[in-house]
Amino acid sequence: MQQLPQSTGLGFKPEHFRDIMAASHSIGFYEVHAENYMGDGGAAHAMLRALRADHALSIHGVGLSIGGAGGLDADHLARLRKLTDHYQPESFSEHLAWSSHGAAWLNDLLPLPYTDETLATICVHIDQVQEVLGRRMLLENPATYVTFASSTWSETDFLTEITRRTGCGLLLDVNNVFVSATNHRFDARAYLAAFPLEAVGEIHLAGHDCEDLPSGALLIDSHGARVADPVWALYAEVLARTGPLPTLIEWDNDVPEFATLLSEAKRAQSLLERTGKDRPYAA
Repeated sequence: MQQLPQSTGLGFKPEHFRDIMAASHSIGFYEVHAENYMGDGGAAHAMLRALRADHALSIHGVGLSIGGAGGLDADHLARLRKLTDHYQPESFSEHLAWSSHGAAWLNDLLPLPYTDETLATICVHIDQVQEVLGRRMLLENPATYVTFASSTWSETDFLTEITRRTGCGLLLDVNNVFVSATNHRFDARAYLAAFPLEAVGEIHLAGHDCEDLPSGALLIDSHGARVADPVWALYAEVLARTGPLPTLIEWDNDVPEFATLLSEAKRAQSLLERTGKDRPYAA
C-alpha cells in the first residue's frame, strides 16, 4: 500500500477547488472527511476525482463510532469500503471516540472511559474495520473536556495497547494534546514522552478557541483559527524525535481564503524540511 508523502497536507474545501486547480502549490496531500463523499456522483465526486488525479489522498472518518458500545453500522462500513476502493487513498483514519447509541446518531465525537471493557470493544471494532477495508487504519487521539473516574488506563497506555492488539497505526493530533493538557492540567510534554510515536503515520495541526472560566482556561478544539505558538513548539519537539511525518493543517470552521491555509502549510513544511536536514537518516 502507498503511504502519504512526508510533507504538508491540507483539508480539502470545495470553495478552494479553483485555487487548487489554477496553479501548482507545494501541498503534498489533501484530506477529506469520508462521510461527505458517501453519495453517488455529483459535483463533490467530480471535484474529488480531479483532486485525486494529481495529489495523494487521506480519507478521515468521523462517523464510524469506533468507541460505541454497540456493533459498527454495517451499511456505513460498506459505504466506506466502496469509497476507499474507488479512490485508493494513501491513508485512512478515524477517531478514538463514540457518536452513536443504538439507533441514535450524534453529530459529535464523544469521550470514553479508558477501561478493559472499552479497550476490548475498540479493538474488536478496529479489527473489523481493517478486515473489511483491507487496509491498516490510523486512530486519532482525542481532545477532551471531561475525564472518567472509572478509567484504569492512562490515555497513552490505552493507545499503545490498542496498537499492540490490532496492528493499527496512530494519527497524532498535537493540538488535541495541548487542548486536553490545558483542560485537565497535565504536562503535554510528559504526555508526548509516553506516546507511542513509533506507531504514528500522520500528524494533525489545528487551531483552538479559549474560554476563561473561574477555574482557569478552557480550550475548545474549534478547527477555526491558526495553529497556536505552543502547538507549533510541541510539533517541533515531536519531529525532533520522529523525523519528518505527513502533517495536515486542519481548518474546518470559519474557513479562510486559500492563501491563509497555504501560509500555515508553509510554516509546517519549513519545520519538516529543517527536521529532515537535522536528521538525514530518520525513517
